[in-house]
Amino acid sequence: MFWYFVKLLILLPLVGGMAFGALWLWRKYQPGMMVGQNDRSLKLLEALPMGTFGKLAVVEFEGKKILLSVTRGRIEKIAEGDPYRAR
Repeated sequence: MFWYFVKLLILLPLVGGMAFGALWLWRKYQPGMMVGQNDRSLKLLEALPMGTFGKLAVVEFEGKKILLSVTRGRIEKIAEGDPYRAR
């Protein structure tokens, strides 16, 4: 019985850490956010989670940056920026 608790105390944090690490890596390197978008006409520059089901996303299309609101049911254009304007 003693060895059961020893294994539990060792393996439980190890499995939890591996699960946390896998979720962190998946979020960091989501599909669509990987390197290799240089030759595409549409590029996802950044995505920011907003609440449970929504995201704000900045995409570049034909040289223009577009801010989008993305939810489960719809995608809306919020703003359009000029990438050549000085900051």
